[in-house]
Amino acid sequence: MTPDQVVLVQSSWPAIAERGDELSARFYDHLFAIDDSAARLFAHVDMNAQRAKLVHTLRVVVQALGNVDSLLPAVAALGKRHTHYGVEARHFDSVGEALLWAFDDTLGDAFTPALRAAWAEAYAFLASVMKRALIRGAETAQAVAP
Repeated sequence: MTPDQVVLVQSSWPAIAERGDELSARFYDHLFAIDDSAARLFAHVDMNAQRAKLVHTLRVVVQALGNVDSLLPAVAALGKRHTHYGVEARHFDSVGEALLWAFDDTLGDAFTPALRAAWAEAYAFLASVMKRALIRGAETAQAVAP
């Protein structure tokens, strides 16, 4: 990400956080509409708590974007934990699509092409770290399994 993209993402956060409940509800609604396999992963999850976790995670990520070195270990650990939830690397595509859709739907005209590009870049970066950790976690689990 460029420094300008980091500033764009961080400066957009207050408006997003203000509508965090709406954003997270729209995100999961869209995700489940476009990816049945993702919907099944949440079949027995308290979605109110899950939506709050999403907004909290986004807040932490946005705040840490200026210091990627401190962010990487936490994002990698999050990716590795997702191995245990049944997440597959392909889910990151539908999550990214649903996230950008939710931003657009929630922010409307404020979600400019430049802001979309900045959020897309941020997500692509984080998803790549999480995917690598997810794949490594799965490989480690297979190597250890009897």
